[in-house]
Amino acid sequence: MEPIGKQKNDTPFKLTIHMVSSLDGIIAAKDNDMAWFNTLDHYGPGVELTQQEMTDFVKTIDCYVMGSHTYVHARELSKAFGWPYGDTPIIVLTSRDLPLEKANITLYSRDLETLVNDRLKPHYKNVWMVGGAVLAKAFIKSKLADDIRISVIPIILGGGKRFFDDIGHEQRMHLANVTPYKNGIVELHYEIKK
Repeated sequence: MEPIGKQKNDTPFKLTIHMVSSLDGIIAAKDNDMAWFNTLDHYGPGVELTQQEMTDFVKTIDCYVMGSHTYVHARELSKAFGWPYGDTPIIVLTSRDLPLEKANITLYSRDLETLVNDRLKPHYKNVWMVGGAVLAKAFIKSKLADDIRISVIPIILGGGKRFFDDIGHEQRMHLANVTPYKNGIVELHYEIKK
């Protein structure tokens, strides 16, 4: 498991794509139900993070980037489960006029290269793209993402929105880390070869 904690000031900029996926590569069920995220599986030798370790890790993320559908879905879920992103800055990529309920959320509709070079790199070190298969594909195709973390839940959904659906070109990766958790979830951490 990688060390969890605050980043040093000399840490280079990194944009991470993070997705939660079923074993068959589905990131959203057909009905958008998220009950499949809850696993009753148990893997004895797996890692179990404390709440404090999770809190400390989330604090290392400087900014979140997400697509509009992910944002709308997160807003709906927050009514029942609370807002998971706290006060960390969030940039929602959209051309739609969406309601903004928090001061830390901004909308962005220009190109990805300008976003990364002019808006993210000067202000942040550890940016996580947390939703949107189309957006993830665009970051990969334009070679703006540095790594991918996929949390694979032990379930086969059989249908829904796929994480990778015809990305259009071959993309080599380097397996940087694998972390199995006690609940059966496996995190795969790949660095994107550029």
